[in-house]
Amino acid sequence: MNAILLIDFGSTYTKVTAVDTESEEILGTASSYTTVETDINNGLNDALKKLFEKTGEIEFKERLACSSAAGGLKMVTSGFVKNLTAEASRLASLGAGAKVVGVYSYELTEDDIVEIDEKRPDIILLTGGTDGGNTECIIKNAQMLSTLKSDCPVVIAGNRAAAKKCAEILSKDGREVHVEKNVMPVFSELCIEPAQSAIRDIFLKRIVKARGLSEASELISGIIMPTPSAVQQAMVLLADGTENESGIGELVAVDLGGATTDVYSVAEGFPQNPSTVLKGLHEPRVKRTVEGDIGMRYSIHGIAEAAGLHEISLLAGLSEEKCSEMIDYLSEHTDEVPTTDEFKRLDRALASLAIETAVKRHSGTLEQVYTPMGLAYAQEGKDLSAVTNLVATGGALIHSDCPKEVAAFAQAKANDLASLRPKQARVLVDKKYILAAMGLLSEHYSDVALRIMKKELV
Repeated sequence: MNAILLIDFGSTYTKVTAVDTESEEILGTASSYTTVETDINNGLNDALKKLFEKTGEIEFKERLACSSAAGGLKMVTSGFVKNLTAEASRLASLGAGAKVVGVYSYELTEDDIVEIDEKRPDIILLTGGTDGGNTECIIKNAQMLSTLKSDCPVVIAGNRAAAKKCAEILSKDGREVHVEKNVMPVFSELCIEPAQSAIRDIFLKRIVKARGLSEASELISGIIMPTPSAVQQAMVLLADGTENESGIGELVAVDLGGATTDVYSVAEGFPQNPSTVLKGLHEPRVKRTVEGDIGMRYSIHGIAEAAGLHEISLLAGLSEEKCSEMIDYLSEHTDEVPTTDEFKRLDRALASLAIETAVKRHSGTLEQVYTPMGLAYAQEGKDLSAVTNLVATGGALIHSDCPKEVAAFAQAKANDLASLRPKQARVLVDKKYILAAMGLLSEHYSDVALRIMKKELV
């Protein structure tokens, strides 16, 4: 047996998954409260104790971990044009597994600098201008960022003609600065992988230590990446496969949490119709978005605001007054697990509408445009309508008695012609909560991780 322990230090729970890479089986899973406020080893040891109660003692050859504990990787991004380089920097940060706490476009102001200091980001991504384009904005923003009180690292990934000057401005007081390729070297074309690589390197070297996670270093081989990056890596592997094992093809994945809802897509997203033109950025094939206002407990009121009490009431079969009262209760009792029929019905309705809202925001939209040549269409964002795989994970889905029916709300409604969500997709449920673990495992055992996912996602 070649046993590997895969650890996810979550913001609420520390989850452990034991895998035998020889038999390609999951030996067991367990979780316990994350104890980052005291000693993170306590939560890990509690989870291991629960695991060994199921499996017996296991001698692990390797222990790998990812983390979103203590707020995860918080980032602020700055670009030039809101829908171009500013959006490119946001997508780059989200794809690196970050929680984006601020997006700024055009020239930063003194008020912006105060606000950024208050947000206390772990990393700032500074972009702006295509290569050979505008240099004034990014240089001015570098000067403004140099006045920050915090010493957080800055990744510069903008106009290459201004990158050296920006680095000189920002590093003069000892700030850590990384210069990478422009996230948008040519108008509307993205190049986000180099910036993402730098962000992940900083996460490993600096953020893990700042979060106190290095206290667990004696128990693990290394913290490899932020948890969202691990999930995204698993999704890319599942979609694309390896040299030895085929993937399942393009997919959309939804991770429904208590505070946020993450959506991933691995799909080209090009227009399906020849009469449709692409408007704005061509978004990356591998895309992650985070809906920070939508979650099953901490952000439960965000679901009500986005979907409306009337829709929740209809779906749950309860009065609007009753739904409002129960939502208020759940927002104050975030550890509440539904046991009564009424609460279960409400939770199903909330989960369904949270997924519908999050995937709708993630997906592209189609707009009718009248031209001298007749009716045409403009697509903004990715066309995911032809995607046939929908992966569902997150506590509310995993513990639901009808997860496929809930996850199916990710699909476009027949009368919603503007939304480019999947039209008809099979639902694969991550019943054992293994996606982050498989992303970690894929670093060294990609074939094994892929075969386990294809077997375990039901």
